[in-house]
Amino acid sequence: MTIAQTRWLTKEAHDRLRAELDELLAHRAEGSGDDELTEEGQRRARIREIQDLLSSAVVGETPPDDGIAEPGMVLTVRFDDGETETFLLGTRAGTEDDDLDVYSPDSPLGAALTGAQQGETRTYTVPGGGTAEVTLLRAVPYGQHRA
Repeated sequence: MTIAQTRWLTKEAHDRLRAELDELLAHRAEGSGDDELTEEGQRRARIREIQDLLSSAVVGETPPDDGIAEPGMVLTVRFDDGETETFLLGTRAGTEDDDLDVYSPDSPLGAALTGAQQGETRTYTVPGGGTAEVTLLRAVPYGQHRA
């Protein structure tokens, strides 16, 4: 599995998703009305989504504190307009931290930064098809980012 395909989750997030999956699997659709069929389709889609996420998850493993951007790292970046942003490179279900934005390694920004070293500038595609530059200022393992 490549770094970009890795879905990094905390143990708590993994347990929460596992419990949700168990609950969804235990629930059986009752009746055959349109509302029940729509709900059943949504339930099946969520089951597939959680199963896919859990099948590729790396749970609770702290990435090395080597300054290289990878899932499970909190990144501080500077965009080409001078703005800075700090976010977790991971899966939205990977953290309970409401103050921290999460970018997927599969997103254009996440994919561009994955593997970058501190100080390195990368180019990525922005919505609308243009390109922008972003510089990795800091990369630290999740949980150590508040230090």
